[in-house]
Amino acid sequence: MIHLKGILVPLASLLLGCAPAPPPEPPIVPSDRGETTVYIVRHAEKATENPSDPELSGSGFARADSLATQLREAGINVIITTQLKRTVLTARPLARLRGITPEVVPTSAPAHVDSVVAAVNRHPGATILVVGHSNTVGHIARKLGGDAIGDLCDHEYSNLIIMSIPRGKPTNMLVEKYGPPNPPSKDSCVPISR
Repeated sequence: MIHLKGILVPLASLLLGCAPAPPPEPPIVPSDRGETTVYIVRHAEKATENPSDPELSGSGFARADSLATQLREAGINVIITTQLKRTVLTARPLARLRGITPEVVPTSAPAHVDSVVAAVNRHPGATILVVGHSNTVGHIARKLGGDAIGDLCDHEYSNLIIMSIPRGKPTNMLVEKYGPPNPPSKDSCVPISR
């Protein structure tokens, strides 16, 4: 008869004391169609504290969660943010869900928009989420071959720009909405209408 008591107790405590490993990052697998898909959003609603680098407000955290819910099955395998908390926190729920460490393109980089476009172009065939700012989202879309939409209004947070970039063909761009509707406008800025 084999006596296992002395083996099972240390083995059980070893197994119970181990934290589960984080999910592996999904591999970047080129699309079968040879195209890159890019989802571009502005960061979610920001809090009023710390104006130089605010976190998200309660509404912003809810919007970030809704983004993760909407894109959970989209096959996102690359996420690009800036270094600022509001973009990082907007991407965080989806990044955790998909096991992705976002690539950070600092806003202080010379020609920030060009740097984001270069980051996208480093992942041909990938499905990418880019989280930007009101004054960069439209310019990133344009440089990727989309329509000219310019800067977003200060109250615009619900736009989800979807770009299909096939190899050797024109880019297709669609503007959808996600999460709750935009808050009411406090100025005369006209939001994107699609």
